[in-house]
Amino acid sequence: MSATRLPFRVLRHGGYETAAMLRNGEQLVLAIALPVLALTAIALTPLFDVLGAPRLESGTPGVIALCVLSTAFTGQGIATGFDRRYGVLRFLSTTPLGRGGLILGKVVAVGAVLVIQLAVIGTAAVLFGWQPAMEGILPALVMLIPGIAAFTALGLLIAGTLRPEATLAVTNLLWILLAAAGGTVIPRSSLPEAAQPLVGLLPSSALGDGLRAALQTGTFDPASFALLCGWAAVAGLAAVRWFKWS
Repeated sequence: MSATRLPFRVLRHGGYETAAMLRNGEQLVLAIALPVLALTAIALTPLFDVLGAPRLESGTPGVIALCVLSTAFTGQGIATGFDRRYGVLRFLSTTPLGRGGLILGKVVAVGAVLVIQLAVIGTAAVLFGWQPAMEGILPALVMLIPGIAAFTALGLLIAGTLRPEATLAVTNLLWILLAAAGGTVIPRSSLPEAAQPLVGLLPSSALGDGLRAALQTGTFDPASFALLCGWAAVAGLAAVRWFKWS
């Protein structure tokens, strides 16, 4: 009976987590406002000429990757860190939801918020003149699955091992670094040559490259997909091993 009811508990908890994220002003800024500002800067200013012309074709997939970082990594990491401090995680892990259900509920919430982000960013980009490769929509969605898993696992790993204040600082700092120089918005090929091999190993670069391949040329990038799956597996195992519930 409990196994049958677990999916319903996960969905209900996912709905609760989604509502909590959408009610949080700071997370809304991170999840919606900053990606929209980045997209606007790409579309309307010469600051992103490094992306090449047309800028939106390369920049929009990068902003979508930035949305994943915002919600799955930084937003979920900060929320989980403070839930851990106030004993919310320890309490919920002892309910019928269980620890596995709690984690799955968070993944559901990340997916739900990302759907909203994609709708907002996609609509804004099309209004600016973006014309994605329609045959690349499915490869892009496939690429997002390990991307969400990898960054959610990394966010939970940090939240489960550091104090909330340290989690807040580390996740925000990494968001800035990965957005600016991690191959997310600015393609790895546009960064200094000496940095490209290292950046190419990052999950942010894999997600950015994979989404650009899908939405610019309509192709699936198996190397980026494999790298994201590797990051998801390693970060997930590390989170299971070292996550502290209280």
